[in-house]
Amino acid sequence: MTPPSAAVPSIDIDPDDATGVRLSGEWTLGHADAISAALRAVPEQARRLDATAVTRLDSLGVLQLLRYVARHELGDDALRFHDDHRALVQVIEDVKDGRPKTKKAYGFAAALERLGHAVHDNGREVVALVSFLGETLVKLGRTVTQPRRLRLIATVFHMEQVGLDAVPLVMLLSFLVGAVIAFLGSNILADFGASIYVVELVSIAFLREFAVLLTAIILAGRTASAFTAQIGSMVSREEVDAIRTLGLDPVDLLVIPRLLALIVMLPLLTFIAMLAGLLGGMVVGMTSLDIPIQAYYGRMQETMELRHFLVGMAKAPIFAMVIGLIGCLEGLQVTGTAQSVGERTTSSVVQTISLVIVFDAFAAIWFMQVGW
Repeated sequence: MTPPSAAVPSIDIDPDDATGVRLSGEWTLGHADAISAALRAVPEQARRLDATAVTRLDSLGVLQLLRYVARHELGDDALRFHDDHRALVQVIEDVKDGRPKTKKAYGFAAALERLGHAVHDNGREVVALVSFLGETLVKLGRTVTQPRRLRLIATVFHMEQVGLDAVPLVMLLSFLVGAVIAFLGSNILADFGASIYVVELVSIAFLREFAVLLTAIILAGRTASAFTAQIGSMVSREEVDAIRTLGLDPVDLLVIPRLLALIVMLPLLTFIAMLAGLLGGMVVGMTSLDIPIQAYYGRMQETMELRHFLVGMAKAPIFAMVIGLIGCLEGLQVTGTAQSVGERTTSSVVQTISLVIVFDAFAAIWFMQVGW
């Protein structure tokens, strides 16, 4: 059926202004071809399009007009619409795909600007973490004075997830790392005829550094990401808002059980990692260095000191606090989308591993300065 002539989109040159064009008819999807033909007929000298006489207008008509204005680089005031159509035009302007893509700026000034934004964002993360640490410590103290606030069942559940389920992985990796250290040490020390010192190398390295550091890195990738994903999913499903609506504290309910589970289990996993690493070095000493087990054990008993064990164990609760706080904080900072959950999970793993290594380096320097 041929549409009435009054409904067909058309243009007329403004008799009072040669640079003005008046639009009329129905600029809708049903007249798509006519709209294209009408816009092709607009004179090159036209700088204003008056659409106040358009009887019907839909998203296709608005998009075509906006693209025409952008293509011919006309001003923002080149288009005039009827008052009844302005709400639709505003919506289409907000989502139209004709906007030019922002080009990445290069040069020293742009690099300096990006560096400034990165420093500012990292500074805010540090402030948020310190603030969250203070809030958590206050509520931990409140839990001590009010034991009924402690979620014991949830704490035991997280202890199983954080600790018991991670034992096989921690033991396997620690055993292999201990064996690798013994291999590397034997290759170097054999040139000096001092292969027996592999015992001290493996023992001191694992008691002081490798056991606690390896365990913390494993839990940073395994547990911190799990905490962030769990709490972030609750935030996206508005469960955390529901907890607050019920008059409960999300920190008491979600953070403290996870934090206590980490503080209890990380030292135990560190102790298991120490044993596994020492066992790995002992196996290499027996099989590759021809050191009898009695001699290896005797040498280890003679050279190991309690201070090396205490140094390693002292760092475990600190690393547990770092992993638990960052994992829970990143989960609570999720904005409600699936993409945000993924971004925060990645951020929690990166932050925990980085901070664990930084703290371990400072601790090693400090213990060395005090003679421990």
